[in-house]
Amino acid sequence: MRKTSKPKLVVNPTDLEKLIQISKSRTAPHREVMRAKILLQYMDGESITAIARNLNTNRPLVDRCINKAIAFGALTALKDLPGRGAKPKITDDAKSWVLSIACQSPRELGYAHETWTYSLLRKHIRENCKQAGYPVLSRIDKGVLNKILSQGNIKPHKVSYYLEKRDPEFEIKMANVLQVYKEIALINENPDDEERKSTTLSYDEKPGIQAIKNIAPQLQPVVGQHATLQRDYEYKRLGTVSLLAGIDLHTGKIIPLVRDRHRSKEFIEFLTEVDKQYPDDWKIRVVLDNHSSHVSKETKAWLLKKPGRFEFIFTPKHGSWLNMIEMFFSKITRSFLRHIRVKSKKELIDRIYQGINEINEEPVVFKWKYKMEDLSDV
Repeated sequence: MRKTSKPKLVVNPTDLEKLIQISKSRTAPHREVMRAKILLQYMDGESITAIARNLNTNRPLVDRCINKAIAFGALTALKDLPGRGAKPKITDDAKSWVLSIACQSPRELGYAHETWTYSLLRKHIRENCKQAGYPVLSRIDKGVLNKILSQGNIKPHKVSYYLEKRDPEFEIKMANVLQVYKEIALINENPDDEERKSTTLSYDEKPGIQAIKNIAPQLQPVVGQHATLQRDYEYKRLGTVSLLAGIDLHTGKIIPLVRDRHRSKEFIEFLTEVDKQYPDDWKIRVVLDNHSSHVSKETKAWLLKKPGRFEFIFTPKHGSWLNMIEMFFSKITRSFLRHIRVKSKKELIDRIYQGINEINEEPVVFKWKYKMEDLSDV
């Protein structure tokens, strides 16, 4: 039996079934099969030394796998951080490939064009889909292509050059996130389910919010004199703050934290606040990107103190559009943060909290516009 101070690894029945399936798989990557076996033996009470001996591996590898599972979740521990893993069995894989091509620069694929046209993108898809494993796209027409791009909220002529350095696992990670959103939609159809003991947050940081001060009086509109707000052209910068925020995808409630920076220290502070918001026996999933503070040693050490409490779902690099918190950031940028002027940085912080509190009085549950069931009908 295990003689260690490590906490137990708690896995729900669905994830346990997946672990057993992967541990017996002959087609899954070897590293995932090995990690699944490690976690299963650990849950059976085997010590780290015994697991390493049974699987003919070393103790540090076993220890890292178990720590990662306790910190981030059992299924996440099967993959590297940022993760690589087996392609999920979903019905919109071909559409995901189309979106990934649209997010690349045509120049990097051998074309003279700086941005895609529908004709060029269709031509490239038809010529390369069989090699990529999607022969169903060999006769794609402009109408179908337009529907895929529209429902994916992608406009090829607006793709920025910085997406040329893409995540090699973009399609797999995107599919994982979309699957989570689909599960949330099903749960939200029955909001009064008293048996639910889990929630999912969409999290990100909005850095560089400027505290700007007027140096001359601000004039309100006056009938017959000037129709708009009047300000002097000159102003004073008082510094910036970062907003760390998560939105509960089931209730629409925003959990904010405003600090000068957004390092591991501040991220752990945010997680601590989230931990207080939900019952102790609830599982908290967090959709977030691979920022260094999210996978740092400090963050991992804190998560180890909360075994089974949090599970991280990582979005792919350059996939910020997949994170629903971005809709909220866009909303506040166009509302109470627009044209904001303050007398101090503290006033800026107070008004950010005030604005979010006002939004939380009538929370909005954001719905993902990219509907996989619609894409599957294409």
